[in-house]
Amino acid sequence: MPFETWVDKQIRDAQGRGEFERLPGAGEPLPTGLDSTYDELWWIKRKMAREGLSVLPPALALRKEAEDALAAAYAAPSERIARKLIEDVNVKIKDMMFKPPPGPPLGKKPYDVEEVVREWRRLRAAAEGGVPGSSQV
Repeated sequence: MPFETWVDKQIRDAQGRGEFERLPGAGEPLPTGLDSTYDELWWIKRKMAREGLSVLPPALALRKEAEDALAAAYAAPSERIARKLIEDVNVKIKDMMFKPPPGPPLGKKPYDVEEVVREWRRLRAAAEGGVPGSSQV
């Protein structure tokens, strides 16, 4: 039996058993990016995207976390939560300042908790119609 015929027979047999019906992506369009240049790590990048993973150098990951913590502190429902968010991220920033990891420098210094809380109060007062001092616990 010629090779091409053997391959065709294997495909027909698999189709008859329904093995192609249960494949992930069956009936869906081909993924985009087929016209881009070849990337040796394509499968790693696709797996990381599918798993929701990303790899940033530790300093960049902490920088993003610090910015997110600051935004979360400004939006916190109470002063206590705003303080806790900033104090927690400050611990991580200080740790990285004294034990720098490989990669680019952090470029962040610990936040001034009192300054963040003052801004939190100002934002809260503006959102509540100018009632300073409310929701401080």
